[in-house]
Amino acid sequence: MKPNLKACGQAMMTALVNAVLALVLMLLVEFAISGSFRVPAAYLWACLVIWLVIFVGQFWRMRYLCQGNEPRHKEA
Repeated sequence: MKPNLKACGQAMMTALVNAVLALVLMLLVEFAISGSFRVPAAYLWACLVIWLVIFVGQFWRMRYLCQGNEPRHKEA
């Protein structure tokens, strides 16, 4: 259970950082094009999708890496 919680926390932070960086980049492009910092709903949905995809990928990866560190039980 503990490796899953650790993997979940690390995946959540990685996904959150990437989603925020994506939103900032979208806002900078919006400002460069229109001159205002409007936040359309599509940007928020895009950030949610980015967060979800990165979270799932990182959680799967971190869970796999954390399981690799656990000792394996030998069957008799």
